[in-house]
Amino acid sequence: MEHPVRLALCTWSDVEQYLTTSRFILLPIGSTEQHGPNGIIGTDHVCAEAIAVGIGERIGALVGPTINVGMAPHHMAFPGSMTLRAETLIAVIGDYVRSLYSHGFRGFAFVNGHGGNTATGNAALSGLREELPDAVLKWGNWWQAPGCSAMAKELFGDREGQHATPSEVSLTMAVYPDAVKTVEGPLDIESCRPRGIPGSVEFRKLYPDGRMGSDPSLATPELGKRFLDLAVEGLSESASKIVAQVAP
Repeated sequence: MEHPVRLALCTWSDVEQYLTTSRFILLPIGSTEQHGPNGIIGTDHVCAEAIAVGIGERIGALVGPTINVGMAPHHMAFPGSMTLRAETLIAVIGDYVRSLYSHGFRGFAFVNGHGGNTATGNAALSGLREELPDAVLKWGNWWQAPGCSAMAKELFGDREGQHATPSEVSLTMAVYPDAVKTVEGPLDIESCRPRGIPGSVEFRKLYPDGRMGSDPSLATPELGKRFLDLAVEGLSESASKIVAQVAP
């Protein structure tokens, strides 16, 4: 590639040149929220960004700026967590896409790292499809990439859980090894079995250390590299199809 993978590291002329050969861009989206006793608060956007950059390097595509804060109201009883309102996230997604569309981009693949974004994100894309009928908009949750859920089940079984999972904590360890935090395990998962997602105060009562049925003491950087590689491989195929679909 003659241009950097990240849009932020391009000049405007780099982007102008890129658009002569491709009208596709990857957009990572995640959250800023607690992730249990050893998961970093940026877990969801760190995972999404690392995977998006990996896809961009693999297929020669640009990666736009990450949406770091998402829908996380239920985590707000834990210090450091941040959230957007649903209408705010819809507006942010819309403005990202409209800005890039105005320059000639027509293919948009969102790489999502937070399950709480999915309903709102898909609502935003549904509206944009009506507004911009010649745009191709795709939403992808990285943990649902081909092979990822199967590997998590194989490695962790029912200790994967639903939040602060060993798979996502492992992936962040691989990306930011200097930020690795350990916790002695195995951790009890009976006391934090998923029992719904209530408001923030009740959520902290039900899940006092932030976990939902998970045992992140099983996380390692080595396993994280495996998840990263598998997610990049699994999502690159669908991204490549959009690249071809919107080719100049």
